[in-house]
Amino acid sequence: MRFKGLDLNLLGILDALIAQPNITRVAEQMYLSQPAVSAALNRLRDFFGDPLFVLQGRKLIPTALALQLQPHVRLVLDNADTVVSTTSHFDPATSTRHFRICASDYLTLVIFRPMLSHLAEIAPGLTFEMIAPTENVIEVLNSGELDVFLSPREYLSKEHPTQPLLEERHVVAGWSENPIFATELTMEAFEAAGQVAARLGNVNRTSFAESRLRAMDLRRRIEIMVPSFGLIPDLLVGTHRIAVMHERLAAYAAQTLPITYCALPFAFPNLTEELQIHRTRDKDAGLQWFVQRIFDFAGPPQ
Repeated sequence: MRFKGLDLNLLGILDALIAQPNITRVAEQMYLSQPAVSAALNRLRDFFGDPLFVLQGRKLIPTALALQLQPHVRLVLDNADTVVSTTSHFDPATSTRHFRICASDYLTLVIFRPMLSHLAEIAPGLTFEMIAPTENVIEVLNSGELDVFLSPREYLSKEHPTQPLLEERHVVAGWSENPIFATELTMEAFEAAGQVAARLGNVNRTSFAESRLRAMDLRRRIEIMVPSFGLIPDLLVGTHRIAVMHERLAAYAAQTLPITYCALPFAFPNLTEELQIHRTRDKDAGLQWFVQRIFDFAGPPQ
């Protein structure tokens, strides 16, 4: 659609480039080719009569005009998002809506696995895309390309509303034949055992549990580091290694693997996972229905 000679579709690309001045990453975020993003930028430059971004070394730097345009472009996109998201009726039985969700593989396994199985029966036309947390997830949320973001509060955006989803206890998990579980786990045994831990691959950051364990300055032997939580249980089977794991994930793994778990031998804070949607989506009937289903399946550990 054109308004006073400007293709309004270009505003989404301009907004994304101002938030993250990197043509390659914006192209990936918006599922476009790099040449398409470059062509869109050239059209924006022609329309505004300004380079909008200049290359300094290997970085694109927004011009003064680009920064001046940013709040106005964001307002236009937010208002447009409100218009298209505001619906008075949503029928899950007939809807063909596509939902994009950013969540860790832990939440995908313990919440979305059973939930999506249930929705296949009551809402067969819906489709879903699970996205792993990445370093630019906030930009994706801001752009309106993400429906739901689930994460500990420290990784959420401060610009959008959040709701506490669940509280999770961490436990020590391991192979059911590991002799460490034959008696009550002590701090000495915990520190002496080889351990498996997760560092979130796409984000290259420590998890909630890892960051807090490191702050406690424990003498731990990390023998294996993996890029996702879901890989940990299989790597424990047949070994004497242990892992600090979400209780729900340990319970899920124990359903199909010879895994057992017990309480940590020291005080440890619970994890609160929160749910976030874009601030303009609070009147979106379909999204509100979907969010309620997430809360329905985010019950206590079984």
